Amino acid sequence: MSRKRPASIARCLPLLLLWALVLPAADEKETEAGLRTVRREISELQQAIRSDTTQRDQLAARLRDAELSVADQRRRLDEIRSQRADSARRRAELQSEHSRTERSLADERDALAGQLRAAYTIGRDEQLKLLLNQQDPAQLGRMFAYYSYFGRARAEKIRSIRTQLERLGELDTALAAEDARLGQLEDQAQTELDGLQRARRQRGDVLKDVNQQLKSRQVALAKLQREEDGLQKLLADLRRVLSDFPVNSGEAFEKLKGRLSWPVQGRLLADFGERRAAGLTWNGVLLATDRGSQVRAVHSGRVVYADWLPGLGLLTIVEHNGGYLSLYGHNEQLFRAVGDWVSPGDVIASSGDSGGRSQPELYFEIRKGATPLNPHQWIRKPLSRN
Repeated sequence: MSRKRPASIARCLPLLLLWALVLPAADEKETEAGLRTVRREISELQQAIRSDTTQRDQLAARLRDAELSVADQRRRLDEIRSQRADSARRRAELQSEHSRTERSLADERDALAGQLRAAYTIGRDEQLKLLLNQQDPAQLGRMFAYYSYFGRARAEKIRSIRTQLERLGELDTALAAEDARLGQLEDQAQTELDGLQRARRQRGDVLKDVNQQLKSRQVALAKLQREEDGLQKLLADLRRVLSDFPVNSGEAFEKLKGRLSWPVQGRLLADFGERRAAGLTWNGVLLATDRGSQVRAVHSGRVVYADWLPGLGLLTIVEHNGGYLSLYGHNEQLFRAVGDWVSPGDVIASSGDSGGRSQPELYFEIRKGATPLNPHQWIRKPLSRN
């Protein structure tokens, strides 16, 4: 019996190896399918939030549309500016090669001119005279070899000059095309800039109406309460959707207490736990910062929300391992989409004034499930109000 076991195991090994190879592939496909489902459900949540906002608060819906228009114009303008920078670099490279080719052509022409002057000095009939004079055969052979080398060198110079001239023609054509492309991009950039200014004026008109409506303290408090309830509902829905796909990669978030960096450089405007309105306190911190400042992820994780939300404007939420979340609100642009993985320090947005703010700010919050946590306990560097 004992002798038959090795043979039996040997027969089973290919099946075991095949199972070991197929199972991870099946798990990976299942995970990808699950993540696609998660993305679809989050997209449906975003659409539901937009629909609810439009039905419940027309001014908030107008503000959302205006700020999304500003963000879209800003993105398109930045893309065109990036293309212009690339085109300018390409043109500079072409111009540099053009200058090098012109210098090389001038050197080739000077060298050819020297050879032609030497040939003129020797005389056109010199080879024939050498042959007819029947001078020393050894010297005659050397002279004919010299003349042959001299002729080949001149032919090579001429070919090189022709090549340089052809390349100059190609560079002139490429430079003209790049100049035309730059001109088109400059026109597009001006068009997008005009569109951005119109979108900002539209946003300003909406803000006037919003501020007029909020002159009543009761109305303002009701608006803040709606926004708080909306965020709480969103977070609850996200927890439900993400429960089967937790983030398990990277260093444990709970071990990073006191070691994280602020997502942006700024001045403290409102602090965690401070009174915001009757019955409401700040669940995070509000930082005054420069428009367009880079907003960075505080830790590795997965983007689970990237859209406009009443009260927070353009908002990114990153899920970290252990059920922790970090929230980044009032952005001007969002650079990461739902499902994207981020590492500590990755730029995920640029700061702005979306959500109806009057100046560029960033709202930052850390949560464990539904519970907001004091960010100061997680960040190693204190903030100042000055």
